[in-house]
Amino acid sequence: MHFADRLTDRIASTSPVCVGLDPQLGKFPAEISKDAEGMLAFCKGIIDAVKDTASCVKLQLAFYELLGWEGMKTFWEVCDYAKSKGLVVIADGKRNDIGSTCEAYADAYLSAGKPVDALTVTPFLGSDGITPFIDRCAKNEKGIFILVKTSNPSSGELQDLPIGDETLSEHLAQMVDGWGREHIGKTSELSFVGAVVGAPYPEDLKYLRTLMPQAPLLIPGYGAQGGTAADVLHGFLPGRKAAVVNASRSIIHASSGPDWREAAAGAVKTMANELA
Repeated sequence: MHFADRLTDRIASTSPVCVGLDPQLGKFPAEISKDAEGMLAFCKGIIDAVKDTASCVKLQLAFYELLGWEGMKTFWEVCDYAKSKGLVVIADGKRNDIGSTCEAYADAYLSAGKPVDALTVTPFLGSDGITPFIDRCAKNEKGIFILVKTSNPSSGELQDLPIGDETLSEHLAQMVDGWGREHIGKTSELSFVGAVVGAPYPEDLKYLRTLMPQAPLLIPGYGAQGGTAADVLHGFLPGRKAAVVNASRSIIHASSGPDWREAAAGAVKTMANELA
């Protein structure tokens, strides 16, 4: 099934909540070991807590890479487990390069049979660094989310730079729309080429959505970074479709006590209700 169709169906049956699995060893409950084995147990516990409410999970690769080969083994095990529970799985690696290196990144995460449904991609190298990802998505029913306007405070240092009568992020949004126009799903009427647009910049989100009417949006910055339900409203299309909103710390580290699973379940339900 086309990635956007699959994502849309999952959102409709659950919520637009995307849970960021960014496990920080120092914040694990006392019962969880501070190693790769503990990371796997923790992530599985969070997945069990959120699977009936969240549409997807987003794994930030840095936290797994931190533990070397054991951490990367855990990454793939967590992806497998999340897929087995029906969640859409997004790998947040912000990958990009050109030529055979770019193709290797695309094959590493977007090959058929891999438990990753979508990958975050940076567009700084232009279409040479995007085309291999699009080719794999078309072949293997995967998706990508291209960085357009990120949620961090210094994003404007580059992304708000003027290019003629528009900003860099606005120009990128039009490129995303162009890249995705020929890759539309049958039921969702959305592309598998999506974009990352941060919640802390609601006016940018509102305008950028008009430039990318067929792109699924991954909206980070909700909760701990200050984004609210009112801020992310502009990222959705009618019917609460075409966007997922990510929260990490506010859900997975909602409690470090013995009730950590219950706290995560409560936090994701609260967020889903806010977005509804």
